[in-house]
Amino acid sequence: MAKILTVESDHRLQRTIGRALLMQGHEVHQVGHGSAALRIAAERRFDVAVVSDELGGHNVLQQMRALQPACMRILISAPPSMLPAMDAVNRGEISGVVPRPFSVMTMLEAIEGSLETRRRMLEVARVQQAAARIEETAMLEECFTNDHIQVALQPVLSSGSRQLVGFEALLRSDHTVLSGPLAILRAAEQHDRINAVADIVFRRVQQWLTVLPESVSLFINLHPDELSEPARLADRLAPFADQASRVVLEITERSRLQSIYGWEESLQRATDMGFSIAVDDLGSGYSSLSVLADLQPKYIKMDMSIVRGVNASSRKRRMVNMLCRFAEATGSKLIAEGVETPEEAKALTEAGTHLMQGYLFGRPSQNIMEIQRHISAG
Repeated sequence: MAKILTVESDHRLQRTIGRALLMQGHEVHQVGHGSAALRIAAERRFDVAVVSDELGGHNVLQQMRALQPACMRILISAPPSMLPAMDAVNRGEISGVVPRPFSVMTMLEAIEGSLETRRRMLEVARVQQAAARIEETAMLEECFTNDHIQVALQPVLSSGSRQLVGFEALLRSDHTVLSGPLAILRAAEQHDRINAVADIVFRRVQQWLTVLPESVSLFINLHPDELSEPARLADRLAPFADQASRVVLEITERSRLQSIYGWEESLQRATDMGFSIAVDDLGSGYSSLSVLADLQPKYIKMDMSIVRGVNASSRKRRMVNMLCRFAEATGSKLIAEGVETPEEAKALTEAGTHLMQGYLFGRPSQNIMEIQRHISAG
């Protein structure tokens, strides 16, 4: 059964077409105006749309294409408009044309032909997606086995003294296709390999901890999926138990924590082991103040959308000041991410921000000598 939308001003013809389609087992929706067709198309999915050119059919079908790319689009056209209509078919704007006048059989054949074309297109797309999935899985395995996944460090400084407090460990990839953190994470999410990525990241972090002074903290991002397996997360953290006091686990505020089963137990295990918690991207996501209170983070990291241009916005400065007071009231420290200019740094310091990081103080780096320079300067 297909879902078919017909748009025709001739009510008698509309009823005739509708009865014929219903007899063939299709679900039919019929309207008499192009605007009504677009309203219903915004709410329901259709396999085929049939629109009369007397009702602005070409324009309606173009908008249908934007709303529902997989819907086949048939234009009912009178002979004077047939040439432009065929040009539209050649450009892919519409799927087919039924010339007026037409018989019901002609219309049914056109609709059935469009449905068959749609079935073939969906099958081709399915095969292509399956092939792409296999290829992406292979590329992800290349990243795991050929050391393409690395960690870069970006310094975190005290706002007042500009003393080095720690580094944030940031995911990096030098794979030719999965060449950035978002590409790696997206592929890992698609193929249920987030834990494999996390295992590599923590191994890389463990290597960095042997290089960094004991006075320097290391911030590590946790993917939301890691919080759904408390025992596995605890096993991953176990090798760091003797250095837990200098490891901060960052949880993004975008992750909708309350919808993740097991997150409370995961974080309880982590804090019981001595690890600190940071809430990342505050101001970009979904967490309420009650969730922040439940987490009791040691650090709260402002999203860079608040930081950007803070020196030129009194509203943003008031927001930063409010977040500073909230952090102090809950025993946390506020970190400003994405600081790029001296003016932003000055405004953030004056507003009471405790810590800062961003390109102004150093870009993420995997170079040991550059990391050592930050340590020496701090």
